[in-house]
This record gives sequence, structure tokens and C-alpha cells, in this order.
Amino acid sequence: MALYAAEILALDLPRVDKRLLVTTEVDGCAVDGLIVATGCRVGSRTLRILDFGKVAATFTDTCTQTSIRIFPARDARALAREYAPHAWNRWDAMLAGYQVMPFGRLFQTQPVRSNMTVSEIISKPGKQTICNVCGEEVINGREVMEHGTIICRGCAGENYYRFVEPLCEATQNVKS
Repeated sequence: MALYAAEILALDLPRVDKRLLVTTEVDGCAVDGLIVATGCRVGSRTLRILDFGKVAATFTDTCTQTSIRIFPARDARALAREYAPHAWNRWDAMLAGYQVMPFGRLFQTQPVRSNMTVSEIISKPGKQTICNVCGEEVINGREVMEHGTIICRGCAGENYYRFVEPLCEATQNVKS
């Protein structure tokens, strides 16, 4: 996917700058491949992982604001056997076939536009504030304003967790 994106966006890979932003729709080994191929990483704020359970990724040229979403063609697994007819099994056919299949047969593409601007995604490194509800630090401009009060996204109802009773004495100070 990354090599195809680089071809479409006319970018060299791997990147050492922040010109390419990758948003992947799956976690796991596909992300490892994207990291190696693109040079994009969560730590450099050039890779976002939104786990929708789809082996798909959107590649954005941060200079041109052009984005392309790439995902496997529905028939790619079946076509792999045509490109690797002497493979021992289905797995080997995919492994060998994907290496020689033209990108246009292996993947589908969709030009897309993010619901957030690149500057909103990359945010504001170094900015920090304190949530007026829980008292935790919020970095990179990820706070929200609610009725004129600065709060974190968790206190605004965007949590991926819920509070439970503390497990031990060491966690007694955690909000419950």
C-alpha cells in the first residue's frame, strides 16, 4: 500500500521529514509494514492508528493536502494464485503473488478528504493545559472547551474506558 501511495503521490519512501501522514484503519502487522515502508511513526506524529478492522490506510501529502485511501482489491487473494501458479498452498501463493501483482490489481484506491485538517491532526506539539474537571494534563492542543471551561476529551465523554473500583491500595488516588 505504501509503495502504491508513494507512486500516486509522487513521493520518495521512506520519509525522514513530515511530508507524509499515514492513517491506518487496522492495528497489528500491517502497521509494522507501513512503518518500515514509509518511515512514518506514531512518535513523530506522522502515523495515526484508528482500528476499524480494515486493512486500509489513507496517505496524505501534507504539502499538497492530497489524500488517497488504499485497500486490498476484493479478489486479490484469488488473483494471487494466477501470479504464483507453482505455489505450494494458498499462503505461499499470496506471499509470492503479491510481490509481482500490479498495484492496480492488488489494491483499490479512493481519493479522500479528511474530516480534520492536517494541522488539526498534527495538533500543537508542546502545548499543554490542565483539565478543569479531572485535573490531568492535556498536551498538544487536544483539550476541548465546554461552556467556557477547558476539559480533556475523556471528561467530555470521549473515553475508551470506564472507571472501576481500585484494585489495590496503590491505586486509591485514581478517580473512581
